[in-house]
Amino acid sequence: MPNTKKLSNGITLITDFVDTVETISVGMWIKVGARNENDNNNGVAHLLEHMAFKGTKNRTALEIAQEVEMIGGHVNAYTSREITAYYMKVLKEDIKTSVDIISDILQFSSFDKKELDRERGVILQEIGMYLDTPDDLVFDKWQETAYPNQPMGRSILGKTEIIKNIQREEVSGFMNDFYNPEKMVFSVSGNFNEKEVIGLVEEKFNFLPKGTSNYSPKSNYEGGDFRQNKELEQVNLILGFKGVDYFSDLYYATALYSTVLGSGMSSRLFQEIREKRGLVYSISSYSSSFTDSGVFGIYAGTGSEEIKELIPVLCDQLNIHTSSFTPDELKRAKAQFKSSLLMGKESTSVRARSNATQKLLYNRIIDDEERMKKINAITLEDLEKARLNIIQSPLTISAIGPIKNLDSHNKILKRFN
Repeated sequence: MPNTKKLSNGITLITDFVDTVETISVGMWIKVGARNENDNNNGVAHLLEHMAFKGTKNRTALEIAQEVEMIGGHVNAYTSREITAYYMKVLKEDIKTSVDIISDILQFSSFDKKELDRERGVILQEIGMYLDTPDDLVFDKWQETAYPNQPMGRSILGKTEIIKNIQREEVSGFMNDFYNPEKMVFSVSGNFNEKEVIGLVEEKFNFLPKGTSNYSPKSNYEGGDFRQNKELEQVNLILGFKGVDYFSDLYYATALYSTVLGSGMSSRLFQEIREKRGLVYSISSYSSSFTDSGVFGIYAGTGSEEIKELIPVLCDQLNIHTSSFTPDELKRAKAQFKSSLLMGKESTSVRARSNATQKLLYNRIIDDEERMKKINAITLEDLEKARLNIIQSPLTISAIGPIKNLDSHNKILKRFN
C-alpha cells in the first residue's frame, strides 16, 4: 500500500515503492480543471497547462526539452474537467532532475508573451483539428447539451475567440487564483529512496501559488438534443443519460452494466447490432463519473439508412431487464473490469496517476482488495438498479452527419416509457 505524508509546504506526498523496475514516475496532480473556468475564460486551464513548458525564470522552453531528453525521460501534462497534472517518467537515478523540472514549471513559469502567441496558435490548430473530426466533436456537443450554460458542459480546449484574445495576465492569474498546495498531490511510483524523495519535495516546492478561489459551480445535468446535418459518410451518434458520481452506491454496478452492454466483441450491443444485423462498424457504451455528477452513453457510427433500424434496436437493448442476463455475462464483465484495473498496476505511470487522483477525489487511496470485493459483490439485481437509474433520467442526443432519418427526440424518448 502506498504511503501518504503531508509535508510542511502543504503538499500531500504519495510514495509507492516498486522494486522490480528501473524507472520512476513522478508528477503533481492538482484539483483544478475546466470546471473552475467561467464563460469568459473557457480554455484557460488547458492553455495554462501548455504554457508551463514554455519557459521559466531558470530555463527556456528548449532547455526544458533538452534536459528531459538528455536523461531519456518523458514529460507530459493533461487537463480534465476536475484535475490538471504535470508528470515525468525517468530512470531511477534521475529523480532529482525530474522533481527539479516539475517544481520549476509550477513555480517559476515566465508566461512569455511571444511563447503565449505561439502556443495560442498551436491550440487554435488543435481546436480546428477537433472541429474537423466528427467522432470527437460529437462527444463535446453531447456534453454541452447535457450540461448547458455551465463549466461542466464547455469544451476543455476552449472557445476560439477566447483563445485568440486571452492575455498572459489572465493565464498567470488563473494559476495564482486557483493553484494551492492544499489542492496538490505529488505522486511518486517506482524504484526510489523514500527519504530522498521526501527531502526533495520539501526542499523544491516552497514558492507555489497560494490561490484562494474555490469557484466551481455545481453541475446540473439537464439533457437535450443536438443535431448537425453534415455531408459525411456516417452518422456519428451518442445516445446518453445521466450517470452516477464517484461516491454513488451504484458506481460499480453502473460500470459493470456498461461493460455487459457495450464493452468488447462479446457485449450485447456489439453482438446484436454489428454482428447479427451489420448496422454499424463501431458501437460501444461508456460510464464516466465526476465528483457531483456522471454520464452514461452509447456511441455508434452508422449509415444514413441504417439509423432507421439502429435506433429501435438500440433502445430495445436498453429496455431489457437484467434478470435475462446470463451468469456468464456478469462473470465476463467482472473479469474485464478487474483486469483493466489490475493490469494498469504494472505501469508506474498508471500507479502514480491512480494514487494521486484517488487521494484528490476520495481523500484516501483505495486498495485493490477493497475494489475487487466491491466488484465481486455486484449482482444482476444491482445491474437492474443501475439500468433503471440510467434510462429514467433525461435523455441527451448528439448527432453529426447525414441525419435526415434520425427519429425526433420525443419519438426516441417514448421508446423508454
